[in-house]
Amino acid sequence: MRRIRQSKKLQGVRYDVRGPILVEAQRLEAEGHRILKLNIGNTAPFGFEAPEQIIADMIHHLPESQGYSESQGIWSARTAVMHYYQSHGLRDVGVEDVFIGNGVSELITMVLQAFLDDGNEILVPAPDYPLWTGAITLSGGTAVHYECDESNGWCPDLADIESKITENTHGLVIINPNNPTGAVYSEEVVKGLIDIARRHQLVVFADEIYEKIIFDDSRHHHAATFAGNDVLCLTFSGLSKAYRVCGYRAGWLMVSGPKELATDFLEGLTLIANMRMCPNVPAQHAIQTALGGYQSVEELIVPGGRFYEQSMLANRLLNEIPGVSNVRPRGALYCFPRLDPEVYEIEDDQEFVLDLLRAKKILVTHGTGFNWTRPDHFRLVTLPEASILEEAIGRIADFLATRR
Repeated sequence: MRRIRQSKKLQGVRYDVRGPILVEAQRLEAEGHRILKLNIGNTAPFGFEAPEQIIADMIHHLPESQGYSESQGIWSARTAVMHYYQSHGLRDVGVEDVFIGNGVSELITMVLQAFLDDGNEILVPAPDYPLWTGAITLSGGTAVHYECDESNGWCPDLADIESKITENTHGLVIINPNNPTGAVYSEEVVKGLIDIARRHQLVVFADEIYEKIIFDDSRHHHAATFAGNDVLCLTFSGLSKAYRVCGYRAGWLMVSGPKELATDFLEGLTLIANMRMCPNVPAQHAIQTALGGYQSVEELIVPGGRFYEQSMLANRLLNEIPGVSNVRPRGALYCFPRLDPEVYEIEDDQEFVLDLLRAKKILVTHGTGFNWTRPDHFRLVTLPEASILEEAIGRIADFLATRR
C-alpha cells in the first residue's frame, strides 16, 4: 500500500501550545516524572471549578439535550448573548446575529472557512494566539503579522499595521485582552484599530474571550462598540475562561455592523454551521445561567482573588530573575517574559524550553510558538496556586542561572 501523508493544506500550520514539547512532556510522564504543565490556560487542573448553578442548570436540561439543536444554537443561549451585548450599548444586535459554537476555537475556524479565498491576507498580532494563524493558513489565506510594542505595554503598533495593508488584505484580528501578553487595550487603541479597518474596508475579528479577566483600573472596550454601522465586526467570546468551564466547549460569535453588505458571507457561515449539525447541546444551556447569574469571576480578579494575586506574584518573581523582564499583565491568565539576549544567548527557543522541561520538569511554551519573531520570550500560565508558582518560577530561575 502507498504511504499515507498529511494534506498539503497543513503545510505551514503550527500549534506549538500542544506540539512537540508536549509530546516530550508526555514521554517524561510515561517514565514516571511529574511535569508541571504551564503551557495551556486550562483552569480545572489548578483547582478552579465551574459555578454550581451552571452545573445544576446543565444537569436539569440533560433530558431535553438528547437531540440536535438548531445549527446556530438554542434560542435561550442566543437570546442571552444578544441581551449581553445590548446591555453594553450594541442595541442593534438580534438573535439572528448570534452563532453558538463548541468554544471560540471552532467558531474561528468556521468563520475563516466561510470568509477566505486562497491568497487573501488577514492582519494578525505578533505575538498571537496561534490558532488564528493556523486556521487562516488552513483556510487558504495568509496571516500577515503586525507587531505589538513591548515597550508600550504590548499595545499594537498602528503604523506597522498600516504599512502592511495591501490590495489583498481583507481582515484585521484584534485579541483583547491579549493572549499571550496580558495587555488590555485602551479606548484610544481600540478606536485606532477600528479606524484602520474603516479606512481600508477591513472586516474586524475581535477575539474577546478574556474580556471579564481584567485587573486594577484596566477596562475592556468591545471593538464592536466603535465599529458602528460601517465596519463589519465579528466578536468571539465564551464561557471557558471567566466561568472556568474549558471542557464544556461553550462559545459564541456575534455579528454586528453593515450586515446587509455581508449576506453572501453569512449564508456561507450558516451553511458551515448546518454542516456541523449543531454545537454541544448540554453546554448551551449553561450560557443563559452564566451571563444572567452572579458573576463569581469578579471575586477572582481583585486583590485577594486568585487570578489577580497569582498574576501579580508571577510578574514580580519573573522580574526578580537577572536578565528577565516581564510587562505586568493587565488581564488574561499569562505572563510573556523576555530573556535579555545579552544575558541568555538563545538561538532556538523551542530547544530552550525543551531543555528546561528535561532539566526542571516545567512545561512552558516558547515565544516563537506565538509567532513572535525573535527567540527571546516564553509564555507562562499563571493558574497554579501561589506556592506552586513560587516553586515553578524558582526552578526556572535556577535553570536560567546555568545559562547566563
